[in-house]
Amino acid sequence: MKGFLLGIALVVLCSGQAYSQTTTAEPSPATTASSAKSTSVSTSTPSGIKTGKLAATSLPPEKSAPVSIVRFDKPPVIDGKLDDEVWSTAAVLKDFYQVQPGDNLIPQNKTEVRLGYDPRFLYIAFHCFDEPDKVRANIAKRDNIWDDDYVGILFDTFNDQRRAYEFDFNPLGVQADGIWTEGMGEDFSLDVVLESKGTVTSDGYTIEVAIPFKSLRYVAGKDKLWGVHFWRRTKRLNNSLDMWIPLDRDKSSWLAQAGHITGLDGLATERTLELIPSLTVSQTARRVRTFGVFPNTPAALTDPGRLVNEPVEIDPGLTGKYTLTPTITLDFTLNPDFAQVESDQLVVTANQRFPIFFPEKRPFFLEGIDIFTTQISAVHTRAIIDPDFAAKLTGKTGRNSFGLLLASDNGPGNFSADERTVILSSVEDTRNRYLDKNANIGILRLKRDIGKSDSFIGLLSTYYRFVDRYNVLGGFDGRFRLNKQSTFSWQALGTRTRRIHFFPEEGVFKDIPQNGFIYAISYDQSGRNFGQNFSMVGRTRYYQADVGFNRRPNTNNPNWFLRYNSDPKSKGKIVGWRVYTDFNSNFDWQGRSQNFNNETQFQLRLQRQTYIGVGMDHGYDRVFESEFGAKRQPGSNCVAENTCTFAGDDNERSTYYHDIYAYAESTPSKKYSFNMFVIHNSGAMEFDFGAGPKFPRVSPSALAAEQARQAGLCDQLPIPSICRAPQDPGPGNFWHFDGGITYLPTAAINARLTYTKEHMRRFDTGEVAFDVNIVSLRTTYQFTRFLFARGRVDYDSTVSNYKGQFLLGWTPNPGTAFYVGYNDDVNQHGFNPLSGRLEPGFRRNGRTFFIKMSYLFRRSF
Repeated sequence: MKGFLLGIALVVLCSGQAYSQTTTAEPSPATTASSAKSTSVSTSTPSGIKTGKLAATSLPPEKSAPVSIVRFDKPPVIDGKLDDEVWSTAAVLKDFYQVQPGDNLIPQNKTEVRLGYDPRFLYIAFHCFDEPDKVRANIAKRDNIWDDDYVGILFDTFNDQRRAYEFDFNPLGVQADGIWTEGMGEDFSLDVVLESKGTVTSDGYTIEVAIPFKSLRYVAGKDKLWGVHFWRRTKRLNNSLDMWIPLDRDKSSWLAQAGHITGLDGLATERTLELIPSLTVSQTARRVRTFGVFPNTPAALTDPGRLVNEPVEIDPGLTGKYTLTPTITLDFTLNPDFAQVESDQLVVTANQRFPIFFPEKRPFFLEGIDIFTTQISAVHTRAIIDPDFAAKLTGKTGRNSFGLLLASDNGPGNFSADERTVILSSVEDTRNRYLDKNANIGILRLKRDIGKSDSFIGLLSTYYRFVDRYNVLGGFDGRFRLNKQSTFSWQALGTRTRRIHFFPEEGVFKDIPQNGFIYAISYDQSGRNFGQNFSMVGRTRYYQADVGFNRRPNTNNPNWFLRYNSDPKSKGKIVGWRVYTDFNSNFDWQGRSQNFNNETQFQLRLQRQTYIGVGMDHGYDRVFESEFGAKRQPGSNCVAENTCTFAGDDNERSTYYHDIYAYAESTPSKKYSFNMFVIHNSGAMEFDFGAGPKFPRVSPSALAAEQARQAGLCDQLPIPSICRAPQDPGPGNFWHFDGGITYLPTAAINARLTYTKEHMRRFDTGEVAFDVNIVSLRTTYQFTRFLFARGRVDYDSTVSNYKGQFLLGWTPNPGTAFYVGYNDDVNQHGFNPLSGRLEPGFRRNGRTFFIKMSYLFRRSF
């Protein structure tokens, strides 16, 4: 299989070389707009803009015709000041439209954009007129500028109306960069090497940007076009969005409404090699068992453990990128340091039946991930735990896009010290054959654009093998634009998996390969006021994506969403309102209903970026014991012996539920903002999992077994049936609240406090199943754009645990970074992680000190 994937890589690479001289047919550019030479700003009404709605056909010639970009004789100095003489020769874009909350209205403040290039760089300048004391500008971290005013750009560098680079900059020039994909939205995981500076001036703010062409994938040359959008966001004016090209709200695609630039001719043809060597030095202390104490022994029940400093770890690594052509890139990494600088946000895990999704944060996998992203989450690279090496080839030739990823992952065979002790002490432990072995992983993605807009057909295949376990996945997908408002998407995948599967009808585990299937369809219509989406996804019982993210098996989930929103009134007390209803259900492949619900919500949009919403939901939930364990067999005596998966005579549980919720968010000033959400659900299903030592199971069967244990009835043999306590799901009252406050006292300080609470009380026993409180405080001090200090403290009441993370970082550009960090993990009156016993006072579970550094070497050929 590895040979096959490598063969595919060579075929694709050769194809890229063979077709590098051909491009998709492009429309011929019309007469170009004349380049403005004056920097003065007119105070008259911008030409072509009318108060009220503006049809797309009303575009003036300077917007409907491609704009010819001027070639600069010498580069401007990127210092945020538009005082270089070369800017007076640039192409000028002006006469913006307010598209949010207004509908193509005259904006309150004027905006100008200037464009130029030389063989190596594309230059962009913004002049945003405003009252300087009202401009929101903070010294923000990269990709975290959304509390500020900012400007933005979309560059559709292939002019295919499917995918574009997005660049945003706050008034100080701090950037956020990502990929805009039609039908999928924005992904800010991309970090592009570029230069940007901004400054607040007496008449607003100005920004200068220089983007190296070698940082982009593109087509260029005579008569080639790029689709473009330029915008400006002003937070205090109801988060208003002003754009150079007006948007027709009866069209759902932004890229299909883009303006165009041309004239990018004579660019330097460069092959770029980037090498990023990295080094991480760390020391970790962990609480381990006292020497001589082994798991599952009487001594382990009272062992408090001890904190042991592990040897200092020195972990070098290398990540690289080679630009084969302007449209094809090879990424590779050897012994990468994939430790996250910041851990995942704490989430509530009580009463969760299925895995919780955590986003990818590792740069190697994030860059170019959009090519592997499909309607079904068949690729989720966090499944690749700790690769020794990985390589990724991605690109586009004509109408064809491709991606190939290969990795060797040592994570599955890297067992903990306690696990190794158990494995090596028993010759019968079957995990011996997995010890220190690697998993081999391959992902292949092919797409072909069809039609003039954002339509395609594609293929996806993944391969995962770990010793004698394997998972093969493959199938096709597509997206078709039906009209200016509507699209239809679909995907179908088949899998074959060898692992130890559980067969609930027989109540046994078997090592037998199984086939699986998953499908997804989505019809989406998005208009000015009315929109709807009908979608459906279904998975068979043994569908498995070992390189993807898996949720509920053996289910089909149709969903129909309908919404209506008002036309906005940008100066009204009520800026707009929206109402929607959503019908949702699940049924298994045996035709049995699993749940249904109907949700209705009403939302008001007010001044000062304020949203208030209320909603209600009612439905039905049903679970079967075969989803949790063995299915009871006819003639079985498991009810009398209390050994069924579910307690009692009934092999399923069901409940009707009703909930009501409300939410609000607002930004009253540039210094603070808040958000909150609260819901009460009467009749929510509690699955009888328990929530750790603090919240043991409280179902009738669990309470009866606990009473029997306290009475000493469970110490005799044979064990009485009452002591077995099978699972007993049941309904109850459920509350959830989450909220947060963000405070920015100065331009350099950003503090956010969040609180989450979940509470569940069962109807049948009246007992609290769980009561979870999670508090997080995160504060960042940005000394400069590139130097920052950050502290984060999380508290989880279910385990009485505090986690602290403290970091000093310097990140002058993507690839070059220096971090010094300290992480701590402490219990206060919590439970010993080794024995499960309650401990008084503060007890440390572990701590880590680390230094992480990397440097970008970049050379063009």
